[in-house]
Amino acid sequence: MELRVSSRRLFRPLFALLLIGSAGVYSAAQAQTQPKAPDTMEARVQGCTACHGSHGQGTDNDYFPRLAGKPAGYLFNQLQNFREGRRKYPPMNYLVTYLSDDYLHQIATFFSQQRPPYPTPAKPTVSAATLQRGEQIVLHGDASKQVPACAACHGKALTGMEPAIPGLVGLHADYISAQLGAWRSGTRRAIDPDCMHTIATRLSDEDVNAVAAWLSTQQAPQNPVPAPARSLKTPLACGSEPQ
Repeated sequence: MELRVSSRRLFRPLFALLLIGSAGVYSAAQAQTQPKAPDTMEARVQGCTACHGSHGQGTDNDYFPRLAGKPAGYLFNQLQNFREGRRKYPPMNYLVTYLSDDYLHQIATFFSQQRPPYPTPAKPTVSAATLQRGEQIVLHGDASKQVPACAACHGKALTGMEPAIPGLVGLHADYISAQLGAWRSGTRRAIDPDCMHTIATRLSDEDVNAVAAWLSTQQAPQNPVPAPARSLKTPLACGSEPQ
């Protein structure tokens, strides 16, 4: 009787070990048969393309802007701003919280090299006077308010300038308006001197609406690449732009 009991006691842990061992072998075999996700930048940026489009072209949603073709330095600066909390949008803040500068550079470079077509410009929904005011500010500025022309930094073709000034064409009016409002209120910030905050605080609500409306109606040029670095002498010093 004693022998039988001892055998059972020995058998139970041995049986458990066999089960654990066979489960481990099965898991290892199963893992070997599972296809591995490709380690490419296309695969890595799927968290970005879910909102910004498969090639960073932006989406019909007003608040997911175009990333494609913007200077890599600008995109890198924005990813850093989201990571450091200078720019606030919870999904973006969460997405980049633990990403290194090197990884952010890779993401920025990837989208800067994309060239999907631009969307059809929006049809005007504001008065001719509002559009005229927007055109005036964008192309010529307003000396009475010490507001330089947008084109003085973002380029005559409004496609930005290397290495860190973004293009303004191909964006929704609501997005442009929201960003100018964020610069003005300080909820969107950059490294000092924060030139966009300085400019935005000099614009009225009507000015912001006019600039956003006019920009959203503009056709992208045939070759919508950023202007070469230092091809424009910018009117204000900006912390995010190397001097």
